[in-house]
Amino acid sequence: MPGFIGLTLVQTLTPLRIFGMLTFPSDLESLQELANTLKFYKTENYSYVLLLFCSAYLYKQSFAIPGSSFLNMLGGAIFGPWVGLMLTCLLATFGSTFCFLLSSAFGKQYVVHFFPEKVALLQMKVEENRSSLFFFLLFLRFFPMTPNWFLNITCPVLNIPLSIFFFSVLIGLIPYNFICVRTGSVLSQLSSLDDIFSWGTLTQLLAIALMALLPGALIKRFGTAHLKLDGVTSNGTGRDRKSR
Repeated sequence: MPGFIGLTLVQTLTPLRIFGMLTFPSDLESLQELANTLKFYKTENYSYVLLLFCSAYLYKQSFAIPGSSFLNMLGGAIFGPWVGLMLTCLLATFGSTFCFLLSSAFGKQYVVHFFPEKVALLQMKVEENRSSLFFFLLFLRFFPMTPNWFLNITCPVLNIPLSIFFFSVLIGLIPYNFICVRTGSVLSQLSSLDDIFSWGTLTQLLAIALMALLPGALIKRFGTAHLKLDGVTSNGTGRDRKSR
């Protein structure tokens, strides 16, 4: 009996001890190190790793903390390209929705106070494109003109219906998530940084980029004909893709 209790305590406390040493990745080296650790641990404790990843992702999205690109790549490295893509799309959507609800309940006045010019510009564009609102939001998600975290906290101020917001995030972030997840899956297979410049890796990354450009090109073509986008690209909030 004591041996059984001891084994149970080890199995319970080991994930807590390991998880306590983990931090959000901030560069390629820390990303690969964290991915290798979690992939090794996932073989026997899949549920712990899945719970940790989902909790971390929802935390960052719900509280509008920039830097989802590294988590997307981590998801691809741990769970593979397709499971990782499904997870990141769902988590990004629900996390953004939580952020939307938090901003709607507690943050509207702060958003207007700290970002008056950007909110005013987006408000004007939303009203101009009210008849094509869903496609306008898709356009903003496909192209890094405005960071996703800023859209999440601003949409309640702009009176965007929750249903339109939800599906625009779910669909609009697929290309971005696909790029990050597939890249993370590729990078996790590298044994050294020199492997990045191999023909096989470069070909995969090029294919990822071309596939991700297709839906954006379609939306851009639609936007040119139907959406009023003058001034949206000059808001200065989308210069750093990592801030998405």
